[in-house]
Amino acid sequence: MRGELVGTQPELTLLDRIWHLNWVLVLMLAGIAGIGFAMLYSAANGSLDPWASRQMVRFGFGIGVLLVVGLIDIRIWMKLAYPIYGVGFALLVAVELVGEIGMGAQRWIDLGVIQLQPSEVMKIAIVLVLARYFHGASLEQIARPVYLVPPILMVLAPVALVLKQPDLGTAMMLLMVGGALFFLAGVRLWKFAVVLAAGAGSVPVAWQFLHDYQKNRVLTFLDPENDPLGTGYHIMQSKIALGSGGLTGRGYLMGSQSHLNFLPEKQTDFIFTMLAEEFGLVGGVGLLGMYLLLLAYGTALALRCRNQFGRLVGLGVVTNLFLYVFINMAMVMGLIPVVGVPLPLISYGGTAMLTVLFGFGLLMSAHVHRDMRISRRGISLDD
Repeated sequence: MRGELVGTQPELTLLDRIWHLNWVLVLMLAGIAGIGFAMLYSAANGSLDPWASRQMVRFGFGIGVLLVVGLIDIRIWMKLAYPIYGVGFALLVAVELVGEIGMGAQRWIDLGVIQLQPSEVMKIAIVLVLARYFHGASLEQIARPVYLVPPILMVLAPVALVLKQPDLGTAMMLLMVGGALFFLAGVRLWKFAVVLAAGAGSVPVAWQFLHDYQKNRVLTFLDPENDPLGTGYHIMQSKIALGSGGLTGRGYLMGSQSHLNFLPEKQTDFIFTMLAEEFGLVGGVGLLGMYLLLLAYGTALALRCRNQFGRLVGLGVVTNLFLYVFINMAMVMGLIPVVGVPLPLISYGGTAMLTVLFGFGLLMSAHVHRDMRISRRGISLDD
């Protein structure tokens, strides 16, 4: 019957699922998070409070979430894809109505225990809903432009709400994650070329709608020395800290730019700069290598899935992590404008940490149920 989500693999018991959990993936995540704890300890001048201790608790809770999500049948996540997207979209609307304002932006909902940032939740919700939509699509359907209208709207609607907060960096990440899912589903490259050409042509119009601080970030990126004590201060101090680290760094807890408070947002957006100052090029490349290993391993796990939904979800989660890492590192190096994207598992923050670990829980679920075959229409292949 159309709409049923039935697999051909025999039902896995709870013990079977626990047996199939990938502990190597968990260890990789824990290794990167451990570096984050150490850097937050350093950011507080050798104290667990206020950042490192809270981050440890969040990571412990997040690993629990990851394991629970990984044990849930992948078909259940397939059924929940649209409801999760609906909840994420409703939270974005709620931000406009009752959201907390901080640093000039309205991006958070205060839940008492944690300040929830719905735009982070939407990064995973978009992966789920697009994977669900394209799982039931044939290549002939994907080739029809009309068939792509619903998923395009599912991406653009939350992007518009995030831009209104305003949060240009997260909006761009949502667009790029969505675009990656379109490509992985089989959308032809010429259609991306048309979209990119239209986007390039609309830049002069879009510039008029940017906030003043967003325009300043772009202008500062083009010429950071123009206002070194104003709009260019963040990136100038970041470059000084990166350069002062040299090959092996100044030593743990010995970074002058960070510990003398020249480096802004050292516990969040610019934490990679602090790491590079204390451990130098060797430390920076080492962390980058750990991320690359995690990305490669996650990609391999996703590609082993026999069902399209699991593959798309896994590759979407990996793409999301890649964008986090690339944008943050490029930002602090001055290769792109400062957009306020955290370094995953390293930067201090609750919603981003839990979102990343929830996403890897979905990847774990896809891995546990990797041999489950689900037809494009959700009908058992044995029928």
